[in-house]
Amino acid sequence: MKAVLCKAYGPPESLVLEEVAAPPMREDGVRIRVHAAGVNFPDVLIIQGKYQFKPDFPFSPGGEVSGVVTEVGPEVTHVKPGDRVMAGMIYGAYAEEVVASAGRVIKLPAGFDMDVAAGIGLTYGTSYYALKDRGELQPGETLLVHGAAGGVGLAAVEIGKAMGARVIATAGSAAKLKVVAEHGADELIDYTDGFRDRVRELTDGKGADVVYDPVGGDVFDQSLRCINWGGRLLVIGFASGRIPEAPANLALLKSCAIVGVFWGAWLQRDPAGNARNFEQLFAWMAEGKLNPHISHRFPLARTADAIAALVERKVIGKAIVEIGA
Repeated sequence: MKAVLCKAYGPPESLVLEEVAAPPMREDGVRIRVHAAGVNFPDVLIIQGKYQFKPDFPFSPGGEVSGVVTEVGPEVTHVKPGDRVMAGMIYGAYAEEVVASAGRVIKLPAGFDMDVAAGIGLTYGTSYYALKDRGELQPGETLLVHGAAGGVGLAAVEIGKAMGARVIATAGSAAKLKVVAEHGADELIDYTDGFRDRVRELTDGKGADVVYDPVGGDVFDQSLRCINWGGRLLVIGFASGRIPEAPANLALLKSCAIVGVFWGAWLQRDPAGNARNFEQLFAWMAEGKLNPHISHRFPLARTADAIAALVERKVIGKAIVEIGA
């Protein structure tokens, strides 16, 4: 089978497409003929050696796929050969075939779009876990979403609206904010002009009840200064490249919580909880409340270009790599 390989840490253009042996089966494994793979920010980090997990070389990056089950291990009971599924993994997705752990595999509803399925596992899974399980977002609260045109950000905007929140969204251009508005944001802020004072204006000086921050750096610093009393600042990631340090006095003065969100680790610990979350997400999608956005599609041979497009902030919503029929 063909797979995109990382043989040494480096930029996306260092990746190579080669013929490799099919991955070995496991007792709890689900072998999947891959239809498409989603492109995510952890892919950028893992090929640079900056991610929490560092696989042995050579490895294929990529953390999520959609496809058709071709084989299951003896411990697997919830899916069978022929089922259409989506699956999460730490790496290995940019290949024609993968073996995923059973707990990370979810059967798709009948007729569900396979391209969409390739790109919702990490983004919608992370965002719903963050807002529901970690942020405990309530109807009527104000949600501030940073990086709102990105994969997790756009998902957070939609999920926040579905949960009954008022959503203030930040992004870095008028074109990106236009897409964010189309996905339900109530208020839009171009963060290149700053956002702290504008958030205060929009909330009558109170600040946001929940802040969704996949950016870190200066965005995190400003967020602590425009969060409401008793607010929750959700730490999703550090796309800015700088891991911030929180002044403890601000958390005290605001009586707010800084809450870590590591969906991948939670998925490993509670796959049943993740499956329940996706039942709700699928229901909202069927109702038209969630509409995943794919701005870029690439063939397997151009996986490096797909990851580079993410690095260059050209992607709005998701990019996917189309692999099989």
